[in-house]
Amino acid sequence: MLDDIRDAPREAYENAVERLCAAGAVVEPVEVPELEDAMAQAGPLMPGEVYGLWRDVIDAQPDAMYAEILARFRLGKEFSAPDYNAAWAKLEAVRQAWDTAVAPYDAVLAPTAPILPPNLERLNSDSDYYKTENLMALRNTRVGNLMGICALTLPTGVPSGGRMLLGLRDGDEALLRLGAAAEEALS
Repeated sequence: MLDDIRDAPREAYENAVERLCAAGAVVEPVEVPELEDAMAQAGPLMPGEVYGLWRDVIDAQPDAMYAEILARFRLGKEFSAPDYNAAWAKLEAVRQAWDTAVAPYDAVLAPTAPILPPNLERLNSDSDYYKTENLMALRNTRVGNLMGICALTLPTGVPSGGRMLLGLRDGDEALLRLGAAAEEALS
């Protein structure tokens, strides 16, 4: 979740880590290389699910949806049930690897987004820029979605520099308590 992070979010993240450590937190790096596999499964899973749930609305009112999102959701039409099920099986294996890797910790700390908000005018006029920035903006929060875990974002005092705490599976209450303590340290 720190790959390709831009300067301002990196500085905000490093500052938050320093402040949390000064307040008594122990922050250690953890690697879960299987996350790349999870991100690869987002392609068939997310559009497939969205299109499966919303196809009547998507097909009936395509002009009501932003063109880039419409195109992504319509990709769900292309995935077969066996491909969708295979992606879920692969994702479950990644979830097990994630759970094992993070089990010794109370939570995982990461930047909420590795980028600052992108240029709106360019988003609307440059499809390649939109795709790159959109995927980067969603990348870190997508980890929580794909791992099936809860997360919360805390302000750090740096505009658009939120810090995300990802909880352990079924650890919602513990994450809220930890979040309250972290928020106090970051205030």
